[in-house]
Amino acid sequence: MADERFFQLAGPFDLAELAEISGAAISDSDAKGRKFTDVAPLSTAGAQHVSFLDNKKYIAAFTQTSAGVCLVDPSLADRAPAGMALLITPQPYHGYARIASAFYPASALLSGIHATATVSDSATVGDGVQIDAGAFVGNGAVIGANTRIGPNTVIEQGVHVGVGCQIAANVTLQCCDVGDAVILHPGVRIGQDGFGFAMGASGHEKVPQLGRVVIGDHVEIGANSTVDRGTGPDTIIGAGTKIDNQVQIGHNVQLGQGCIIVAQSGVSGSTEIGNLTVIGGQAGIAGHLKIGDGVQIAAKSGVMRNIESGHTVGGLPAQPMKNWLRSVSAVERLGKKKGKTK
Repeated sequence: MADERFFQLAGPFDLAELAEISGAAISDSDAKGRKFTDVAPLSTAGAQHVSFLDNKKYIAAFTQTSAGVCLVDPSLADRAPAGMALLITPQPYHGYARIASAFYPASALLSGIHATATVSDSATVGDGVQIDAGAFVGNGAVIGANTRIGPNTVIEQGVHVGVGCQIAANVTLQCCDVGDAVILHPGVRIGQDGFGFAMGASGHEKVPQLGRVVIGDHVEIGANSTVDRGTGPDTIIGAGTKIDNQVQIGHNVQLGQGCIIVAQSGVSGSTEIGNLTVIGGQAGIAGHLKIGDGVQIAAKSGVMRNIESGHTVGGLPAQPMKNWLRSVSAVERLGKKKGKTK
């Protein structure tokens, strides 16, 4: 069970309700009235718990678990222990996510403006908005209904924030438009100056950054990540994109829909990235490149050239994954041969 100081448990739910929540099918209709009180990992789950199997590495744990019900792919259902109820789905982890969210729903908004918050008279604040202690909302800003603004967060002049957003503590938003149902974790910085200078031996002349950041619906940005505003064109984060902690997005970058960018990665200015691209942790992408749809970039890669849609790359400089793995293998073989000559 999750720590009750931080997470409030709902339920219980019977198997029929869990099937409806998860979109899974019940393996035994006679069990649909059984009730379950919580979620738990395979290794610690008991008869009252819901668990799941999504990775074949955990088949052994699945065969030995005491969980009362488990979400599982149809191909692995026959490996379940006797007496376990099953929720059959080709996407067990998705189903588990929905069930866990039902057991541990987000905290209800406490609509209203804290006495220590500062909200401009010219700002527009929607119904049901919660603005916490020390927050600031500037002139002409718009906050959509049922959005939460966390403690000490700054929403600067003219910024638009959509409906149902969660803006955590110590976030700063400037020169940006934020879509609906966006989650910004603590310390996120959106819309500050891009790193733009006319460089020369006599000095580096600052170039005004006159664009915005435009964030689509259902985007999530992790703690202490930064998205710079555009120089003239906008910086764009496509709908449904998920950005991990400590990621840097440079000015004029255009991210497509449904991208995944893992921690400590960086995308340099004016690069265009297609839909559903995955960028591994600590990868670096040079500026003014075009990365196609569905590209996968391995962790710690250095991307210095355009990548066509559907390709998987790795290494520094990044190259097709098969080539990179062959190069790594060749270096390892050379090292072994050198060791034998001593």
